[in-house]
Amino acid sequence: MGWYEHELGWPVTGTVPPGLVTGVRFDALDAPAEAGFAMLSRFARPGLLGPVALEGHRIRLLVAAGSAEELPGLLEWLEWGGIPLDLTAMGAGQVMRAPAHPEWGRREAAYDRSAPVWLRPPRSGIDVESTVPALRLDGAGQADGTGAPVGLPALVAALATACHRITLRTRCQDQPWAFSYASRMVAGTRPRSLTS
Repeated sequence: MGWYEHELGWPVTGTVPPGLVTGVRFDALDAPAEAGFAMLSRFARPGLLGPVALEGHRIRLLVAAGSAEELPGLLEWLEWGGIPLDLTAMGAGQVMRAPAHPEWGRREAAYDRSAPVWLRPPRSGIDVESTVPALRLDGAGQADGTGAPVGLPALVAALATACHRITLRTRCQDQPWAFSYASRMVAGTRPRSLTS
């Protein structure tokens, strides 16, 4: 796994299989793969998001270090507080299983179906931290000439919506693709605009 340490400068555990230490150079949002794919289709340009990994039925989106601590407050601010979402974050002191090098991922996955793979791999020679979603973007937050990356609030809002749609679809078959207000009424919470 010298690729992570030497080319990207990411801390790696000495365990087998190796793990990437979160909270140092990046954190990771963890969500069901179905929600992740729905959200990824919304941000189709590769330069808009940081690296994305798939492990089994879970998707991991790399975000700026410190984002894991911000997630509960950000969900509350986006008015998702109190709604059960299958959305968590991996931050300081946690480890995510390291996907194989993008060119070797398929070979490893052929032997181990649960082996994580990169859907959008980090690119050597590019400062990954400038391409991962963060709460604030400065003028230097350009991603390969395609414009500024998606901010963390937009990413979390899209991912929370996708997670909630999955919950609704599995819980309420008569309204599989409910949107904001209707889905929140079904979930037992009312949007702030209707309660003021």
